[in-house]
Amino acid sequence: MSENRFPCGAAPSANGCGREGPRETACIETNRILDSCRDRDCYENARVYLTDMGQELIENTGQVRVKECCIAWTYIGIDPVQFNRGFYAITIRFFVKLICEACVRGGRGQEFDGIAVLEKQVVLFGGDSNVSVFRSSGDSTAFCAEPEPCYKERTVPTAVVEVVDPIVLGCRVMEPCDCACIPEGRAGDIPESIAACLSAPLACDAPPACGCGGNQAPRQRRVLTVSLGVFSLIRVVRPAQYLITASEFVIPDKECVSATPNDPCSLFRSMAFPISEFSPSGMPAPSPGGDKPGRCGCGS
Repeated sequence: MSENRFPCGAAPSANGCGREGPRETACIETNRILDSCRDRDCYENARVYLTDMGQELIENTGQVRVKECCIAWTYIGIDPVQFNRGFYAITIRFFVKLICEACVRGGRGQEFDGIAVLEKQVVLFGGDSNVSVFRSSGDSTAFCAEPEPCYKERTVPTAVVEVVDPIVLGCRVMEPCDCACIPEGRAGDIPESIAACLSAPLACDAPPACGCGGNQAPRQRRVLTVSLGVFSLIRVVRPAQYLITASEFVIPDKECVSATPNDPCSLFRSMAFPISEFSPSGMPAPSPGGDKPGRCGCGS
């Protein structure tokens, strides 16, 4: 399979995708990164919204662990910062799906799922533009098409968030009158499309029963909380036009390689032996200087 290792072939093509095409200066439209930052956030005692079965399980046991954790969806809102032209406040809300396991009678484990909501805000520079952008749609060829006065792009930039699956740092079942700090929220605040990814509908919030004093919200039933660590990259982009030197794409020289139907093992025999998979990696060397906090609101 050596002839199929590189997606665009090899020499003699300088562009790696067949014979060298003529070079020319081309104008392209792409997104330009105006500002970006990185962050690591630790969310302590984030409430997990459970199904009826999950709520019943934590009412009868305190032995709970998190088996799997992934981000089901992310809301991103971007708004201009008043009196600070060109800067934008970005609100990010992660909806994290968790699969947990509780110890029940008989030494058995019972799985249940839930959703935790994490939120953060950053401020980044996104530039300023007073131009309205209109683009043709698929129906624009019709001579008698109805006008669409609202079909235009906003002048605000686009926020892009890259995030890895959260790291579970802890899991805890809290009693109804435990006064530990738990972020406020209701199960009804979770969008229906996100709640639909659970095995059953979310349990309704119980009415108040006892107060903890201060600003803590009273609760009637037990609450499952988790502590999660999140690594994220955030950037703000805007459309821009650039002149670049490009080569015209031509037909590739490489031919497609597939397994032989009569001999399915032939493709496997041509694969290189994965030596690196059998060699455990050593401890990575510490980076000089350590981590430095991000800028523009992402460092803490």
